[in-house]
Amino acid sequence: MDSTVLVINCGSSSLKFQLIEPDSATSRATGMVERIGEESSLVADHGTALRRAFEMLAEDGINLQACGLVAVGHRVVHGGKEFHRPTVLDDSVVGRLKELSALAPLHNPPAVLGIEVARKLLPDVPHVAVFDTAFFHDLPAAAATYAIDHGLAEEWHIRRYGFHGTSHRYVSERAAAFLGRPPDGLNQIVLHLGNGSSASAIAAGRPVDTSMGLTPLEGLVMGTRSGDVDPSIVGYLWRAAKMGVGEIESMLNHRSGILGLAGERDFRRLHELIESGDGSAQLAYDVFIHRLRKYIGAYLAVLGHTDVVSFTAGIGENDPAVRRDALAGMAELGIKVDEDRNAKGARRISQDDSPITVLVVPTNEGLAIARDCVSVLGRRA
Repeated sequence: MDSTVLVINCGSSSLKFQLIEPDSATSRATGMVERIGEESSLVADHGTALRRAFEMLAEDGINLQACGLVAVGHRVVHGGKEFHRPTVLDDSVVGRLKELSALAPLHNPPAVLGIEVARKLLPDVPHVAVFDTAFFHDLPAAAATYAIDHGLAEEWHIRRYGFHGTSHRYVSERAAAFLGRPPDGLNQIVLHLGNGSSASAIAAGRPVDTSMGLTPLEGLVMGTRSGDVDPSIVGYLWRAAKMGVGEIESMLNHRSGILGLAGERDFRRLHELIESGDGSAQLAYDVFIHRLRKYIGAYLAVLGHTDVVSFTAGIGENDPAVRRDALAGMAELGIKVDEDRNAKGARRISQDDSPITVLVVPTNEGLAIARDCVSVLGRRA
């Protein structure tokens, strides 16, 4: 039996898990526990959720003690400046991750809690943290640096960290493999479009810019997040609307984006509302596309020469209208989309004579995390 890795992704109110054979890229089981801690839920906390996940695996006939489990991989959103490689977890590392929670208060605390529970339930298996920020750790200084007081930024570790890095790395590697080219021989734009959305510019296999910043709030319009806004909005709402900073942050993260504009964040439902003549839904879609096109154009300029643009994640992989509208009218920039290929969801959706290849590449962050776990344990052995 091939070795397996249990990949755990803890959110604030959900826990996703996947049992993967890294060598064969086989997913032996996958599942999710939702509504953790909600009043109407039977799942009180992440400890209960993880035990429920183990029960679900057992119900599928999988015994974690006898399935060749070699590691547990944990997705951690923010690694700060310190963590930029897959890292074997011990008490010291977990302590440092708790300290980093100030940089990602919405994302890191549930991940740390999941790590603590999993280490107790599976104490004899190595646990490895894989960081969303790792791929973007070495961004050029011009891309990573905010134009604010330098001393303040240094003291409080303020820079563009970037997120969805595991997905951007995986998709860029898969795009290169599909084209039969080495990653370091291509300049790429990767568009990870889902409830959380981000874009990256990758030159010769190395990221040179990305849309998310200190937190996952910056950049593209998302399901519930605003993306780029004038930072003075925070001060204005504090003074004029008498809103607290925490309340404003909550609004920008949870009640903005597509949901804030249209009252609906699911793009399938959004399209239905647009077809029914809903003006708010149309505006939300237009704002989403406009911001996306701005970033594509910016990254074409940053790269100078671009070989491939890849769409991935839930919207990027499944919404041909978004792909069509995001790239419409860009023939003079080297992008020609084939309407039939795009409508059918083909892997290559650009025309044969398009100077820039356009691809739809399914992401697989779980597999990437599992392989990172095996890699770091192999180096440590």
